[in-house]
Amino acid sequence: MPQFHEIKKIFIGNPLHNEKLHDEKIPKWKALAILSSDALSSVAYATEEILIPLTAFIASAAIWSLPIASAIALLLLILTMSYRQTIDAYPNGGGAYTVAKENLGMKAGLVAGASLLIDYTLTVSVSVASGVANITAAFPMVAEHQVLVCAIVIFIIMLLNLRGVTESAGIFAYPTYFFIFSVILMVGMGLYKIATGGIVQVHPVMHEAYPAIPLFLLLRAFSSGCSALTGVEAITNSISIFKDPAQRNAKTTMLMMSLILGGMFFGITLIAHVAGIEPREGQTVISLVAMSVFGKTGLYYFVQFSTALILFLAANTAYAGFPRLSSLLAYDRYLPRQLGSLGDRLVYSNGIIGLSVFAIILIVLFDGNVHHLIPLYAIGVFLSFTLSQTGMVVHHYKYKHEGWKKSLVVNAIGAVATTIVLLVISVSKFAQGAWMVLLFIPCLVVLFMQICRHYTGVAKQLSGGVVEGVHPPVASLCHTAILPLSGLHPGVMNAAQYALSISKDVRAIYVELDPKATVRLQTSWKKWAPEVELVVLRSPYRSLIRPILEYVDQVKMDTKDEMLTVIIPEFVTAHWYQSFLHNQTAFMLKTALLFRKGVVVTSVRYHLN
Repeated sequence: MPQFHEIKKIFIGNPLHNEKLHDEKIPKWKALAILSSDALSSVAYATEEILIPLTAFIASAAIWSLPIASAIALLLLILTMSYRQTIDAYPNGGGAYTVAKENLGMKAGLVAGASLLIDYTLTVSVSVASGVANITAAFPMVAEHQVLVCAIVIFIIMLLNLRGVTESAGIFAYPTYFFIFSVILMVGMGLYKIATGGIVQVHPVMHEAYPAIPLFLLLRAFSSGCSALTGVEAITNSISIFKDPAQRNAKTTMLMMSLILGGMFFGITLIAHVAGIEPREGQTVISLVAMSVFGKTGLYYFVQFSTALILFLAANTAYAGFPRLSSLLAYDRYLPRQLGSLGDRLVYSNGIIGLSVFAIILIVLFDGNVHHLIPLYAIGVFLSFTLSQTGMVVHHYKYKHEGWKKSLVVNAIGAVATTIVLLVISVSKFAQGAWMVLLFIPCLVVLFMQICRHYTGVAKQLSGGVVEGVHPPVASLCHTAILPLSGLHPGVMNAAQYALSISKDVRAIYVELDPKATVRLQTSWKKWAPEVELVVLRSPYRSLIRPILEYVDQVKMDTKDEMLTVIIPEFVTAHWYQSFLHNQTAFMLKTALLFRKGVVVTSVRYHLN
């Protein structure tokens, strides 16, 4: 155990005190980097995803890329206006899960939550795989180790995020601005060369006629290009990490992100369109655009390096959103409660680790191929877009705040637009793999409901049985017994009765993580067992095991008893697999006490039906 803590400190740093939570807020310039990296990085592959289905049909169909990019840019504008309304309505964080749950019902909220969890996981996989693809474009020898490189990158990003929001934001901010600068330089130079004839215009900007192509193909290209819009909702999910005034800072950051994203995406597509650039095997479109603008010079490698870097770090948007969303679902009892606990560095460590594991699994299953992962992408986010915007329409109509009609119209337009795009994406990408996401979302919702049903059943069984005025039996043995508590329920009653049957010196101990819960427990304990001392152990670093171990050592020193009994109340679930939904505190405590001399550990089990 001590060795584990030392190793953990090396990788993620020393634990942060609860009082440092307020310091884990970031300014707009850092928030733009940490929350917009996913959206901004999508310009590295969005244009390519538009061109692939068009040029596969006929080379001249590539000229449709500019009208499609214009439609996507318009959709970005609608979403930006809509989500700024959401920030106004939910200044404490109005992600799709919260908005849908409060306005459309719990099931709609669960669908939104499931959609976003899937999309966040795909964000990590797609971003990292695309980053490695850009490296292999410049250095082909890396291609044979693509999956391994992806897994290593995800592991490094996980460690950086486990170090805390403030520290990871500081690390990720500079590469994001490095990428923005390199792309703006490339787009600006490209437009200058087009205007001066430095780039041969294969296709003019305006066309009198476009080649006839199937509508289905046009919709597929549009749906693939909509991957440029993934991640734009991340700011509304994470308003709580902004420095005050958080609401105004979030709205400003949302606008900045949209302007930068729209400008870069349209600029890259315009240069590729005019220069007649088509996707090639082993080369990305942004690589070809950079080559046409700069040639094989240092500036070309400058763009490639910055692109690969931002694609790796784009995954960080998911690391900001996934843990917070999973903590909300855990708080509502729809995910294992471990996901709702803050770790040593005041971040949701279990959510960060879980996201990394799932993303690596996807990378392995799809062999790190971006084009195999893209069809799964965007469905989840557009489903959450639709539910969020529809929920905001209901919100405006329900509360009728000042200016509600204008806000309702904005969100209604957003809801209609995202619904149409969702249908287009679902139909056009269904055979390519979108069916897996459409199938997995309801399966995930069913899992949420099963978890909630389990927790509700456990709570009902543990809430009954404590009878006021019932005195425990008299103790008969003469050694100290320590009784760790997590609350007051029938399992604790049984353990307390056993403790008093073997010792006259029984000490109940409770590790305080929530002061309000401590007050409630103290009040109940005085009514039920006033004869037994209740010791509250403070834990400013949110550790459960360490304060108990320190107290046990102190009691051993004070009492000089040769034997000390630690009695651990445990409840046993009806089915073995349900045990994974509960904190394994009892197991970890027993493991830690295994190395304490003169300490007897006894488990008093309470079996649930």
